[in-house]
Amino acid sequence: MSFEQEWGELKAAAAMRLNQAPGSGGSGPKGSGDYVVKDDELGNIGHAAFNLFNGLEPTGKHAKAVSETAGKSLTGDGFDTGAAFTEVIEVWGKQVKTLLQACAHISNHLDYTKASRKSDDEWIETQLRIVGPVAPEADAAVPVSEISKYFR
Repeated sequence: MSFEQEWGELKAAAAMRLNQAPGSGGSGPKGSGDYVVKDDELGNIGHAAFNLFNGLEPTGKHAKAVSETAGKSLTGDGFDTGAAFTEVIEVWGKQVKTLLQACAHISNHLDYTKASRKSDDEWIETQLRIVGPVAPEADAAVPVSEISKYFR
């Protein structure tokens, strides 16, 4: 079986499992099917990606200089494994860079999502204050009974 066939079967099996999963996953109310993410969850994931980024850069490259020297030495001594070793080092470097970019992307995206979500919440709150009842406490939040009128 080729890699493409096996990969296609695995993706199809995963999609089938996801399509059959009950709507009780994530941090939303059980059985609601709604996806709810809290700010602290976004922060924790973004922080983990940031820490991985900061730790990966030095540790992913710590053996590069010694490995390059070994590859050149083996090549100079006439061993074919020297060239292969040098190629492995180059591929490893590209993979580390790719993972660093992915970590940065995750961290930046979660920072944007958190800020965007806060902005959306503030806009909704402002709109609800505008449509809310005019009263001496006009700056007070709209009561739940008023909010539910807009969602029926």
